Amino acid sequence: MTGIEVWTLLRRFTDARIGLGRSGAGLPTREVLKFSMAHAQARDAVTTAIDWAPVETALAGLGLESVRIESAVADRDTYLRRPDLGRRLSAASRERLAPHSGARPDLLIVVGDGLSSKAVAANASATIAALLPSTRRHGWKLGPVLLASQARVALGDEAGEFLGARSVLILIGERPGLSSPDSLGAYITFAPKVGRKDAERNCISNIRAGGLSYDEAAFKMAWLLKEAFRRGLTGVDLKDESNYQLDGPREAARLPG
Repeated sequence: MTGIEVWTLLRRFTDARIGLGRSGAGLPTREVLKFSMAHAQARDAVTTAIDWAPVETALAGLGLESVRIESAVADRDTYLRRPDLGRRLSAASRERLAPHSGARPDLLIVVGDGLSSKAVAANASATIAALLPSTRRHGWKLGPVLLASQARVALGDEAGEFLGARSVLILIGERPGLSSPDSLGAYITFAPKVGRKDAERNCISNIRAGGLSYDEAAFKMAWLLKEAFRRGLTGVDLKDESNYQLDGPREAARLPG
């Protein structure tokens, strides 16, 4: 097998830029153009505003109530410069959530635009749909799904504390890479409250069509939530051992051998 054939074979298994070749001292024109396109897609993912209407429609089809909220950020430029404001609810959002303040759900799901509206639009509702059977099987009470604009991960802590949630799951657009502008992240925090550190939450990354599948992500989320409720914690003290402690035959069938 020639060197060219080896690189061609390997490219079937990864989106990474490998075996690009060269033209003189630089890259071939086609690779320069592909890189420029990927960079433009990453910038668009960060700067394009989220359209919540399709997400709301999909959630309604799953029988879930949703509420739109936003952080204390006034605009996208401020969001990118002031991550601290993206972690706090706006005053208007707290008023909007006031009717639900006595909900005290076991699990509060927050969907945040984060750094990739494309990731949320493409993956959020499908991820929630994959998780729902586990929430129902375990009997976990859900709060309304919060659709959060200009959101950072820790926004879920304040929302969860405000609603008295036992745990919060925030699905949020991850910082786009040059091969994955549509990657969704999931962060689970037990006993959410303002001031929680990142070390106190668990993260599942790269949820997308070309990454971790919805079913696999949902399996991991359900396992982590079950263990969080049993042990009363999340974060560095809760290791993801879901691949070794399967939760029934249906989940086992979803995992690679």
